[in-house]
Amino acid sequence: MLRPAPAAAKHPAMLRALLLLLLFPPLAAAAHHHLHAAGDGVVISQADYQGLQAIKHDLFDPYGFLRSWNDTGLAACSGAWAGIKCVQGNVVAITLPWRGLAGRLSERIGQLTQLRRLSLHDNAVAGPIPTSLGFLPDLRGVYLFNNRFSAAIPASIGNCVALQSFDASNNLLTGAVPPSVANSTRLMRLNLSHNSISGDIPPEVASSPSLVFLDLSHNKLSGHIPDAFAGSKAPSTSLKEAITGSYRLVFLDLSHNSLDGPIPDSLPGLSKLQVVDLAGNKINGTIPEKLGSLADLKTLDLSGNALTGEIPTSLSNLTTTLQAFNVSNNNLSGVVPASLAQKFGPSSFAGNIQLCGYSASAPCPAAPSPAPSATASPAQVVGTARRRRFSPKEFALIIVGIVVGALILLAFCCLLLCFLTTKKGSGAGSGKQTTTTTKKAGDGGGAAEVESGGEVGGKLVHLDGPMAFTADDLLCATAEIMGKSTYGTVYKATLEDGSLVAVKRLREKITKGHKDFEAEAAVLGKIRHPNLLPLRAYYLGPKGEKLLVLDLMPNGSLSAFLHGRAPNTPINWETRMTIAKGTARGLAFLHDDVSIVHGNLTSSNVLLDDNTNPKIADFGLSRLMTPAANSSVLAAAGALGYRAPELSKLKKASAKTDVYSLGVIILELLTGKPPADTTDGMDLPQWVASIVKEEWTSEVFDLELMRGADAGPAGDELVDTLKLALHCVDPSPSVRPDAREVLRQLEQIRPGPSEEDSAGHVANE
Repeated sequence: MLRPAPAAAKHPAMLRALLLLLLFPPLAAAAHHHLHAAGDGVVISQADYQGLQAIKHDLFDPYGFLRSWNDTGLAACSGAWAGIKCVQGNVVAITLPWRGLAGRLSERIGQLTQLRRLSLHDNAVAGPIPTSLGFLPDLRGVYLFNNRFSAAIPASIGNCVALQSFDASNNLLTGAVPPSVANSTRLMRLNLSHNSISGDIPPEVASSPSLVFLDLSHNKLSGHIPDAFAGSKAPSTSLKEAITGSYRLVFLDLSHNSLDGPIPDSLPGLSKLQVVDLAGNKINGTIPEKLGSLADLKTLDLSGNALTGEIPTSLSNLTTTLQAFNVSNNNLSGVVPASLAQKFGPSSFAGNIQLCGYSASAPCPAAPSPAPSATASPAQVVGTARRRRFSPKEFALIIVGIVVGALILLAFCCLLLCFLTTKKGSGAGSGKQTTTTTKKAGDGGGAAEVESGGEVGGKLVHLDGPMAFTADDLLCATAEIMGKSTYGTVYKATLEDGSLVAVKRLREKITKGHKDFEAEAAVLGKIRHPNLLPLRAYYLGPKGEKLLVLDLMPNGSLSAFLHGRAPNTPINWETRMTIAKGTARGLAFLHDDVSIVHGNLTSSNVLLDDNTNPKIADFGLSRLMTPAANSSVLAAAGALGYRAPELSKLKKASAKTDVYSLGVIILELLTGKPPADTTDGMDLPQWVASIVKEEWTSEVFDLELMRGADAGPAGDELVDTLKLALHCVDPSPSVRPDAREVLRQLEQIRPGPSEEDSAGHVANE
């Protein structure tokens, strides 16, 4: 029987890594394979090479995960070194979680001057956190949780002005929280929980305007909670900021310290708060009435303190959103608001001797009966007493009525509670949850990766391959608006490891319900073709936000490529034909292989990769939308000049209307003119047809093409392509060819790589 080494048994992370190797070799091999990040093929810089060798020297690697860090360094940036990612020969990410590593982290990590992400979580690395981390100006994410780091957090970390996330929880850290950690105006997540950090909470940290998540729980912090939480708004730099419009603290956990003083008055001013946990401290004073204004609050834990006074009635306003509430073991008094008592039960209020009304064992004193009126006559008093006497039969009926009424009320309350529980269960999950859970989405949609929970709730579903980022990574990504459409807004998002993705935020109230949306997205997520832009993931936010994650195309849209380029940057005929054939090939696949009508094909959603190969975007998006939304999209397409004439009556897209749009795109490639930029009130097909009718055919083509197409085969290619495009935009749908026929004719006009050759790239998607 195989047993782990004694050294591994002392460290849970090392033990887990060893069990992975011994019990699940294929899984371990796959995990090891995914650490070999794709490299850029450039030889590593000498400074970075020496820094990595020093890091390897100071780490204890019992399972040999760092063997690939060989002595030559030639392959360091080729993807062969485990956990290393480079850009232009410089290391930008070290990702080595769950490797069973021990030893120390070398100070020479400061030589990796372009490092953006350091992830060593769930190992057994000890010693101090290197001061040299402060030498790394591009450092964005530091993930050292679940290790054995000791000593104080270096104040130099405040020099990392680009820092977005710092997580050193579950270590042996001491000293104080350095105020300089708040120097970064991009710091969104700070987690130092489960250490031995002491001293006050720096006001600079409390007032950091960029913080979304702050967890300092289970430490030795003392002093007052700073009255500085209502910081000013920070610059718009992240996807979350771009979407929500403001940075505000969402998660605050200061529990299990030695904090005293009152709850700060500024705390209720943080209107986005979802989790407030101050349990297990020495906080005194009263519960602020204004806490009842936190409309998004899901968890409020004030237990184990020295709070006095009554529970504010304003907290009753939160019963529809609150999922966890606890004020037990304080010195509170008075009557518990009925709605809170009914929802959360006795355990949330126990340990407050003067508190009543939350259980049968803690009833409130009955109000004394009013004394007889001084002006009442003796006869009136006697008459009243007589009217209050009931016969035994009447008394029995009254008792039965009370019991039956109570049972009916209890049944109604149970039904209402079940309804609310079911409704909340379909939402964001417990606001208390700070970890993520991953599972396979198994509704017949393939092996999608689902990440639920996260720091601010929601669900991220990866539709292709292993998870490369979390929901929190996505929301913390640096964001830049690329464009807007009828469906929503598209952002260019830079993740913490430097990788780029496109994120489309769909407009609210135009998408289908969650169940139908997820079913359709699972189907779209399986579609892969070299000329289609793949859907990589989607995110469902706790308030109904819906984000689509797609590959970012470096050359942008065909529309910008054709009409927004700088002067003296011609596009040759071969490139234009490559784009035309690729677009036709992608559309043919949609129509013939997956039976999807695009419905909104324009040059703006034909995107170009590094080699100017086209990829059709937004295909199948209509399946995620309501019928009303799709009608609006068709109207917008008509305004841009891509809508087939029959759509004004039918209002339903078809394969033939897609071919019409394809014909307009081919005309764009031939003429260099955008469809909406014509004269005499004619759209582009009408303008081209009028020129051809007068036999001024050469006037149609872009002058760039005519310079090299004055005679011979090139001229024939232009004319033949023009005839095909006009065939596609014929007013009669029955006359138009299908997309597969358009592709066949384009291949005949200018032979190139076959469809089968292009399809061979699908496996690499």
